Amino acid sequence: MRRTFAVLALAGTLVAALTACVESGRTDRSRDSGERIACPVAVDETFTGTVRLGYQDIPNGALVVKDTGLIETCLPKATVTWSKFASGGAVIQAFGAGSLDLGLLGSAVAARAISAPLHLDMKVVWIHDVIGAAESLAVRDPAITTVAGLRGKRIGVPFASTAHYSLLGALRTAGIDKDVTLVNLAPDAILGAWRGAQIDAAFVWEPTLSELTRDGHLVTTAAETAAAGKPTFDVEGARGAFVEANPKVLEVWTAAQNWAVRQIQSDPEAAAIRIAAQLGIPVTAVAEQLKGYTFLDAATQSGEAYLGRQLGAELRSSAEFLLSQGEIQGLAATEAYSNAVYAQGAKSVAAQ
Repeated sequence: MRRTFAVLALAGTLVAALTACVESGRTDRSRDSGERIACPVAVDETFTGTVRLGYQDIPNGALVVKDTGLIETCLPKATVTWSKFASGGAVIQAFGAGSLDLGLLGSAVAARAISAPLHLDMKVVWIHDVIGAAESLAVRDPAITTVAGLRGKRIGVPFASTAHYSLLGALRTAGIDKDVTLVNLAPDAILGAWRGAQIDAAFVWEPTLSELTRDGHLVTTAAETAAAGKPTFDVEGARGAFVEANPKVLEVWTAAQNWAVRQIQSDPEAAAIRIAAQLGIPVTAVAEQLKGYTFLDAATQSGEAYLGRQLGAELRSSAEFLLSQGEIQGLAATEAYSNAVYAQGAKSVAAQ
């Protein structure tokens, strides 16, 4: 019997309302804090084009870069725009429409973009974070203490996301993947459905996750599903044509991200202050959320374990799992997943 993804009528209304707001992104500029951070590489004044960046409310180096205005500092003659997206699914829609150059999305969504029927010309150019406890399964009923206890329940999750990938793995391990109702909801809609008692549980990321645990509790995390062989990442995707035409811009962009990762590693309080300003939540909350991720600098990312080779295999594995769940129509050629990984930016920055 095939597991049914049932979308409640009210939940569908919430999704439709949210999608109308975020599909094309909400244009947003970096915050001008009055402090200027020097570009970590030579400023490029030769690029005079437009760079359209997509971000999500996920606490990692992307928000540090946005808050500092580093891209604008490093590319002073460029037109840089930032657009907010609620999920990676909306990001790949923007890639497909040609309205975005670079955008943050989960590794499962990246695998979906490369696979059939989309077959997008997209490159993965950076790993923002390795997802751990920052993506977890929250449950409302205090009597439910295991994944197996969710049999017959309604679980909210953004479909085709890293959280969805982790959730399916957890449900299959618990033997209840055919016995739950999954509700396709973006993070903001998950919070509304939770408060309205329309769902019993949700697998989602920060900062929404912290809101759910105010009156709920966790029964498993992405760290646990990763340990079982299903690792997930937040990555940066880029239109293939943009990467091919602008390798220097990609190098500058990567240097800015690498600077942000090093700040998270060496001065997490300063990084948390910047991220908190972007998310509009307390610094202490951000500091706690950052503990749920692992952050990798350019030297680490450019090695064989990540962008150097292994990430392509992880994308292929994610695609195989999505295919087994009926979430994609077919796999791309094996080399399509390895070819979708662009390591040159990280390698160039690591060599400097």
